[in-house]
Amino acid sequence: MKTAPNFKALIKTVCISACLVLGSTELMAQDKNSQQPNDFRIIIEKSGNQIKMESDKGAAWVKLSLSPDNTTPQAIDEYGVTDVNNVNSKKDPKLADFLFTITKTKNGVKLKGIEGTDWKDLEFSLIADQKQMINRSGVLQLK
Repeated sequence: MKTAPNFKALIKTVCISACLVLGSTELMAQDKNSQQPNDFRIIIEKSGNQIKMESDKGAAWVKLSLSPDNTTPQAIDEYGVTDVNNVNSKKDPKLADFLFTITKTKNGVKLKGIEGTDWKDLEFSLIADQKQMINRSGVLQLK
């Protein structure tokens, strides 16, 4: 007679444990997905004295045109031109969450990743009307 109550207690314990394990696995999967940033792709081009950027993925803006000088970095995020000290707190899950600065150099551009990039610094040459693509991982080959 004692076997039946022990068996019921065992079944109840197994069911509760299974629910806890499955529930925590789902929470970990949701947390893991929320931590992975959306990717972005930006094409950068030097055209005369301007730096032109075109968002291919992950930003609210499509095209930006900047005339940065050689000493003042310009901050760019998923919403466009911004100020590093006054970053937009509005987050859209459909957009990548990134922030970097761009500075025109003598032969190209220098980028400094601040948020949402795997890179800290990127610098590359751009001749007139040459294009280069970047994403959160670094420089990409244009097709």
